[in-house]
Amino acid sequence: MKKIILFSLILFSVSSIWAAHIIRGPYIEDPTQTTMILKWQTDERTPSWLEYGPAPRCNQIMTLTPESTQHRAILYGLVPNQDFCYRVYINNAAENGVQEPVSGTFRTLFSPERKVVNFLTIGSTGADIPLPLPDGTILPDEAAQSRSQLAALMEQEESDFLIHTGNMTHSGLNADADREFFEPFKKVLAKNPLFVALGPNEYGPERESRDSKSFLRTNYSRFHDMSWSNATPKYYSFDTANVRFIFLDTNIAQGAVWAPEIGPESAQIKWLKSTLSTAGEKWKIVVMNAPAYSTGQKGPNDEVAGNLVKIFEDYRVKLVIQGGDQDYERTFPMYRGEPNPRGVTYVTLGTAAPTPGKRAHSDSSTARFVAARHYASGKIVDRKLTLKVYSNLGKELDTLEIYL
Repeated sequence: MKKIILFSLILFSVSSIWAAHIIRGPYIEDPTQTTMILKWQTDERTPSWLEYGPAPRCNQIMTLTPESTQHRAILYGLVPNQDFCYRVYINNAAENGVQEPVSGTFRTLFSPERKVVNFLTIGSTGADIPLPLPDGTILPDEAAQSRSQLAALMEQEESDFLIHTGNMTHSGLNADADREFFEPFKKVLAKNPLFVALGPNEYGPERESRDSKSFLRTNYSRFHDMSWSNATPKYYSFDTANVRFIFLDTNIAQGAVWAPEIGPESAQIKWLKSTLSTAGEKWKIVVMNAPAYSTGQKGPNDEVAGNLVKIFEDYRVKLVIQGGDQDYERTFPMYRGEPNPRGVTYVTLGTAAPTPGKRAHSDSSTARFVAARHYASGKIVDRKLTLKVYSNLGKELDTLEIYL
């Protein structure tokens, strides 16, 4: 009876004679052990019907989203360590049925006794369409080609969620998000909950101006749900299995005047210390945009290094995943400025789309540097972490192994 009622509501509550189409998503965010958020966007106002359940029973539970172009469904009552599948329906043009559903899967976060985690990481997916040459020659869009190649490779990976190190679009504008992120990575996003460490592009091209205050809210926050902290909605953490992932907002050090401070007495740093201190014996992995160590063209961010590196070392962070520079780089474990087995490994995953940057200088911290578009596939099995990095052409660029 519930299915009939929901289906009828969808069929007869749309006033437009034109069929709506899903133009973004569905994509998945803010997972917990028992909840998940699914979002999608349609080009016309329409209600939507979502059915889901433990895989392969995708039609076990149903929910309706009201008539809108922005659709958001919060799924409650899920169970940890479980694979779910779902289908999203909207009306057809004749309004006498529904279109073919858009399908996907997701996995809830793992309870502490689970010791295996798989994740994907990518960064800087934003790059504009190249301008024609003065003679009118149209240049190939290498960034778009790279996105397509990376997405095809990532679709084949076994993963629980997707981490983005920031700069999702070149402009920060929501108007560019479909072309530069949502459309090329559509199949990846349909099955991997998304976690983002904000980059400077998310704050907009005028981020150094006090007039930029509304840019992040208008172009990013209204379209994304992360596990926001109770201070400002820009840094957060989540636990899955035996891992605590911590996402920082380092954009104050990159000129974003409305980004949270990272000074010693700032709310973000106090929150960071508390979050690290309560992690116990879990893996502690930090994700941020501005690099503390880098030999790329932008180089290390001194403000980030000065305020964060010692904290990471003191609280026994094992891995820092960063963006900021348009290259792939891995350091040796670093402690008090020197390579040391007890230290923290920094991995720069800085470009999926923009032209890779060359190495600007040498440093004893660098274990591996490659100028190539790339993504990473991570796997944690109990006390061992393996991170494999691949180019957009499928070449393995590096393998990192760390032990807890």
